[in-house]
Amino acid sequence: MRSRSPSVQHMSQPPGPVHAPVSDRDRMVIYLAILMALFLAALDQTIVATALPRIVEDLQGVDRYAWVATAYLLASTSLALVYGKLADTYPRRHVTLGAVFLFLGGSTLCGLAGELGRIPLLGDGMSQLVLFRGIQGAGGGGLFAMTFIVIADLFTPAERGRYQGLVGAVFGVASVLGPVIGGLLTDYAGGLVPGIEGWRWVFYVNLPIGGFALYFILRRMPRLEPHGNPGRPDLVSGVLLLLGLVPLILSLQLDKRRHPWLPWLGGAAEPGVEAWLTPISFVTGLAVLGLFVRRNRASRSPILDFVLFRNDVFRLANVTSFFIGASFMAVSIFLPLFLVYVLGVSATRAGAALIPFSLGIVVSATLAGQIVNRVGYRWQIFLGGLLFLASLVLLATMGSDVPYSRVTAYMVLAGLGVGPGMPLFTLAVQNAVPVRFIGQATSAAQFFRQMGATVGAALMGAVLGSTLGAAFATIDLPPEVLATPDTSIEELVSSGGADLPERIRSVYEERAAAAPGPAAAATLREEGERRADEIGAEVRGAFSLATARIYRLAALIVVVALVMTLRIPELPLRTTHDRLEAARAGPE
Repeated sequence: MRSRSPSVQHMSQPPGPVHAPVSDRDRMVIYLAILMALFLAALDQTIVATALPRIVEDLQGVDRYAWVATAYLLASTSLALVYGKLADTYPRRHVTLGAVFLFLGGSTLCGLAGELGRIPLLGDGMSQLVLFRGIQGAGGGGLFAMTFIVIADLFTPAERGRYQGLVGAVFGVASVLGPVIGGLLTDYAGGLVPGIEGWRWVFYVNLPIGGFALYFILRRMPRLEPHGNPGRPDLVSGVLLLLGLVPLILSLQLDKRRHPWLPWLGGAAEPGVEAWLTPISFVTGLAVLGLFVRRNRASRSPILDFVLFRNDVFRLANVTSFFIGASFMAVSIFLPLFLVYVLGVSATRAGAALIPFSLGIVVSATLAGQIVNRVGYRWQIFLGGLLFLASLVLLATMGSDVPYSRVTAYMVLAGLGVGPGMPLFTLAVQNAVPVRFIGQATSAAQFFRQMGATVGAALMGAVLGSTLGAAFATIDLPPEVLATPDTSIEELVSSGGADLPERIRSVYEERAAAAPGPAAAATLREEGERRADEIGAEVRGAFSLATARIYRLAALIVVVALVMTLRIPELPLRTTHDRLEAARAGPE
């Protein structure tokens, strides 16, 4: 037989075992079970947010507030590629069950954090929670990856778009319900079981739903053996990957006001090694990842086979997904800041503004999956990107007088634009690579999207901090305010300058109390109100300028993504099952 070398578009497929076909009923049962598991993983990315204030109050850990979310992100992102390799090496059911057990175990431990007091090696309750959130994230990252991999095993590429579109809808619904459920459980679930605080049910709620999904996976899901004989994963490569990604992601997530990129240029940075944490973590991460690349290239069973990057669809789709993921953060993270600090709405209403965004994602992701067989994936991604670009341009024009209803309309438009990419990038990659690479390709799509979000959040956070810092430095504050230790630029940026107007009023109220007469006191109070209003307007203007710059940056990133999208080859979706194609491929 004529030998075939891996080409840009067509890499050969070795034969693999073809199991007895799964019945249509069992396919749907398995599909619904993994959707339930995915719902829990997606829910846990947002459900904790509303419970965190109560958690840090109970566990006395306000200094580690952000680490509860960061630990989950670190673990889920760092292990994405490892799960893909495991899925290509061991039965899919075993890997899926491992991810579910890890997630449920982490959820149980999170709920128990601090119950036994300080534990040797684990520290106090807050430190325990951070560690256990990492375990939970390790399982959650696996659930995300395995959902798409199992769908690829159950359905042909031509069918797959419809079912992967529903995955995007589940993700959107979970994002909407997460903060609501988190708030309800925190406020009202405390009396369900005596002695268990309400916030602990944020984690315990995963157990019955996860147990239900686990039951159907155990009863109905076949082993789904991997194709070919890839060999056991290279343990050293896996360790190097984790040791490189963790400090790299950490360097992007750290508070740059406390841990700047260039400590010698920031006078407010804490002295000692801690001030150098960001550059040390970044350089260490890059260095170890360099070792990973070298080891991975030489390995007979690499964590991520670099031959995949010869495939145009795989390479271009993942690069585009990276940029879309980066721009996505401009909406999900920074819009609530604009609403609170510029429009002055409550935190509840600011969070509610994201609901139209999530609903837009649900609608467009579902629709994209339904029509992909007729119109393809490239033009849907491109048109979605155009809608997203339009929403970012509109968001960049918002001022302090923008109506809340108009913001809602912009968010619907943004959601409609983002939605198609969530299922279609993965579908395009799965359809383009050989069957033996399905696990690696699917997890790589998840990895690049999450890395884009991480880099985007860090980049836009830097824009926010620098813009606010420059703006606050020009505000003319009374000497009484400047004399206090918490009015440094770093502190003002950290607090958002929200209390400045009230502090101005307090200063002038003190001056009025010491005034020689009622007329002078009234004049001082009037001047205080005027100055407070002026400085409040300056603070709002600073936030408005910062968010406008963030949305402009995000718009530029989307333009790059659109250009990349037009270069993604449009391959026909296969209408035969991957396992049958692998069997027919024959020896190379």
